[in-house]
Amino acid sequence: MTVAELEYFGMLQMDSEDIETTLERKSVGVLGVPTDSAPLLRPLSFWYDGDAALYFVYVLGTDSRKVTASDDAAIARFLVYDIETTFNWRSVLLTGSIERIPDDERRAIEEQIDTSWKPDVFERAAETEATALYRFRIDDRAGIKQLELPHELRTESSSSRPD
Repeated sequence: MTVAELEYFGMLQMDSEDIETTLERKSVGVLGVPTDSAPLLRPLSFWYDGDAALYFVYVLGTDSRKVTASDDAAIARFLVYDIETTFNWRSVLLTGSIERIPDDERRAIEEQIDTSWKPDVFERAAETEATALYRFRIDDRAGIKQLELPHELRTESSSSRPD
């Protein structure tokens, strides 16, 4: 079914403002990059620049599939979602390119990045291991959401939509 067909059940396309708000409020999503076999999917913390890019810090290893796949990718996708209940959720799908930031540009970007949330294991690993900064340039964005009960479950007291 299409999003339009699912509107009867309470699903809606997000507008630009909804998408921006979701990207600004969330800090974790799933990166998808192509490989020779199945796509490589990795949950990542991110920072959104408020315009057209996300930034990720990778902890480098001796043989990182994420680094290799990201460096080889001509196109990538990033999924950000927020699920509060089965009737209150949002999902934003971004399509774009991913690139490693050259070291001479990295410091200026990192001064702007809010990295207030990232998994502890990566925080500790970054203290002793090499890291790289990657930029995901957003070429296309789309979002869907459901913020209310479906028609058949609504009552007078449940008909208002949350933000």
